[in-house]
Amino acid sequence: MRVAVLAHEKFPDRAKTAVGLLRYSDYEVEAVLDRDNAGKRVSDFVADVQDAPIVAEMSDAPEVDALIVGIAPIGGGFDESWRSDVTTALERGCDLISGLHYFLAEDDEFAELAAENDCDVWDVRKPSEDLTVAQGVADEVDAEVVLTVGTDCSVGKMTATLELLEAARERGVDAGFIPTGQTGIMIEGWGNPIDRVVSDFTAGAVEEMILERGDDYDYLFVEGQGSIVHPAYSAVTCGILHGSMADKLVLCHEAGREAVHGYEEFDLPPIADYVDLYEDLARPVHETEVVAGALNTREVADDDAARDAVATFGDELDAPVTDPVRFGGPDSESLEAVLEAIL
Repeated sequence: MRVAVLAHEKFPDRAKTAVGLLRYSDYEVEAVLDRDNAGKRVSDFVADVQDAPIVAEMSDAPEVDALIVGIAPIGGGFDESWRSDVTTALERGCDLISGLHYFLAEDDEFAELAAENDCDVWDVRKPSEDLTVAQGVADEVDAEVVLTVGTDCSVGKMTATLELLEAARERGVDAGFIPTGQTGIMIEGWGNPIDRVVSDFTAGAVEEMILERGDDYDYLFVEGQGSIVHPAYSAVTCGILHGSMADKLVLCHEAGREAVHGYEEFDLPPIADYVDLYEDLARPVHETEVVAGALNTREVADDDAARDAVATFGDELDAPVTDPVRFGGPDSESLEAVLEAIL
């Protein structure tokens, strides 16, 4: 499917959905909408992903089949400055795909235009209506369950999950992916949006996916969300931790991150504290351990400095660590060490 991706004023640093689609999805991205960087190209900002022109608005985009909202601001609201792009897409007969908490299908103007132009609207964050509480049986599946957990939100948990999944598959491992957020669901075409699920059902929504796929693979890589110390998102993190009943954890962190993103008055605890927090919280439901780490070094310009940051994180974590994007090549010793700990 040919798509345009909306990422106004956020590309690339605060447009993780857009970047994730460019890197991992099967969509053919024909244009990125970002009024701040119109006239440039994706490759001017991000290497090793699909390249595409950056345009100011939907009317400047080439012919596509769908418009994807590729950003998710805190709270998941809809910015009215995007309305003309969405209406233009619908008037052109494009489908809509959105990971916002604001459901485009329930917007009267968008719903009317979609009906007039025979367009489908997929609100990815709209959960199934038949979810229920967990039964505490995810550990009964055949697969070994690996969960990424974070020191904060937006540190690269989805990226680490998909990179490790791909690396495992390249080595012949029979591995599947459990998407829990909007970007992962868009990439895979299925999943439960855990941060939109009724709190009583979060663990159950994860468990449901584990049970659905757990006997089809030797390993399941579960996409983590938020952080156990996050003042807003910790409940989602706990639901995934308990619902997945993970056998192994991979702690994800961003180099240089010292405070909670968007809540800078909250300092991040020491790395060693996270190990105790995650393992102690999981233990009453299903004993697990942090066996490896993934460090996001995108803000570190120099490779040598990035290697030093990886080494420091490994010492703090007392486990093998890599940056799976930067140092994820087939000859990467750090990646091999992480995979050996996981598999």
